[in-house]
Amino acid sequence: MVEKIRTGVMKVKVDQEKCQGHNRCFVVASELFELDDYGYAHEVGDGTVPPGLEEKARLAVANCPERAISIEGD
Repeated sequence: MVEKIRTGVMKVKVDQEKCQGHNRCFVVASELFELDDYGYAHEVGDGTVPPGLEEKARLAVANCPERAISIEGD
C-alpha cells in the first residue's frame, strides 16, 4: 500500500479578480472562508487549512463556478 505523505501545509487562496460572490465556498467551508461587506469571499487568516478540513477545502474548490479558489501544498 502506498501512502501519500503530506510534507507542506495546505492553504486555500481566493483570486479576488475571479470571485463573483456566489458564496458556495462559504456554504461548504465557512471555517475556511469569510465574506466581505460586498459578499465576496476571502480566505480566513493566511489561508492555512487546519487538520481535518482538507476535504472541505477541496469541496470548496470543486464548487466554485468561477474557479476562483486554489489550493497550495496539497
